[in-house]
Amino acid sequence: MKLERLETPGIAHFSYLLSDGASALVVDPRRDIDVYLHKAQELGAKITHVLETHRQEDFVMGSSHLARVTGAQVVNGTHECFGRGDVRLGDGDEFDFGSLRVKALSTPGHTPESMCYAVFSADASAAWCVFTGDTLFFGETGRTDLPDAAKSVENAALLYDSVHEKLADLGDTALVMPAHGPGSVCGSGMAERPMSTLGEEKRYNVVFTKDRDTFARDKGSERLPRPPYFRIMERLNLEGGKPLDKPLGMVSMMGPEEFARGMGGATVYDTREPEAFAGGHVEGAYSIWLDGLPVFGGWMADENDPVMLVTDRGEDIAEAAAHLARIGLDNVVGALADGFGNWRKSGQTVQRSGAITPTELNAEGAAYQVLDVREPDEFAAAHIEGAKSLYVGHLEDGVASLDLDKQAPVIVTCGVGHRAGLGVSILQRAGFQDVRNLIGGMSAWLTMGLPVEEGD
Repeated sequence: MKLERLETPGIAHFSYLLSDGASALVVDPRRDIDVYLHKAQELGAKITHVLETHRQEDFVMGSSHLARVTGAQVVNGTHECFGRGDVRLGDGDEFDFGSLRVKALSTPGHTPESMCYAVFSADASAAWCVFTGDTLFFGETGRTDLPDAAKSVENAALLYDSVHEKLADLGDTALVMPAHGPGSVCGSGMAERPMSTLGEEKRYNVVFTKDRDTFARDKGSERLPRPPYFRIMERLNLEGGKPLDKPLGMVSMMGPEEFARGMGGATVYDTREPEAFAGGHVEGAYSIWLDGLPVFGGWMADENDPVMLVTDRGEDIAEAAAHLARIGLDNVVGALADGFGNWRKSGQTVQRSGAITPTELNAEGAAYQVLDVREPDEFAAAHIEGAKSLYVGHLEDGVASLDLDKQAPVIVTCGVGHRAGLGVSILQRAGFQDVRNLIGGMSAWLTMGLPVEEGD
């Protein structure tokens, strides 16, 4: 018996390949399935089952494609929110896998269809491991607002019951195998751990250390942004995902002149660091750092929108396109060959923004408008005095509500400067004349002990 955890870069998604003898199963596969085919081949095993813990919201699943390629059966639950499934398991149903036994457990809360799968060896009464999806993370649980934000407290109570009634008695030595780790948009506060067991979770996970009412109130009151592409993922994953229509990361290269001609009607993503963007960029581009594309790429463009890329290095292009493909943005029509340096040398129009240090802002704060684009809970914990708050994902549609003067300088801040970079580019696109990124963001501001205020 062998178990491999496979992480999807950028979205902190964990999928798994479990093999026993000549058979293998995959749990919650991503869209680019080659990694599972190669891993199974290395192990000398055939993929016979594909397990879905729930209809994932933050990436396109590869279940149906993997099943078609391998002849495997897709296994999921009986809830209508699951789409294609060859084997539909109810709560407590089991199936044999090699010398192992897999038991399905209905665990609603994160979403109504959420399932966990406990794996038992031989006649053991305690589980060897449990694939928990978004029901149980390391130190936390999945968010509970996705089915209905108005029922997030009610859903949190359901999730609490699911964990305590379905998972708690599986055995303290059972390995916990969640679908996400720290950095996922499907929850917050996950612990940075290489592995965990149910016994360890009982000692430090909030769903075990808090009583039911406290957990439901705290979990249900989380204010986490809901990216618009979640709806796209849910729709695509209802059918088991969507196969790639071209090799992952394949993008046409464009010289500066061709790139400039193609920009009309396209969304341009500049994946360089925000400091580089401030120094010079293609006019009208969005600043989304490379590792931010899996989250924010789906905020600024829809699945059918043509997207063009400006990167720091040529080798970043394939990674950028892969990030976007995993969230269903396939229409990447071109990338600037040889990076922004090639654009600069060609004499094309260069737009600039600005940057400011915490020391400079603290000394001259009265001269600036300050906009904080972090999440509401981050802003409430501590922010610069007088700052206005609007999450960067909502900024493009909500900028008019902020009553900011487009002619006066605006300082944009976030945690360290990446989300602020996106905010800067959005304000520039909206016609603001002097927009600057607070270098180091609130992290630097707090480290320097500069004054803050709390609350909304």
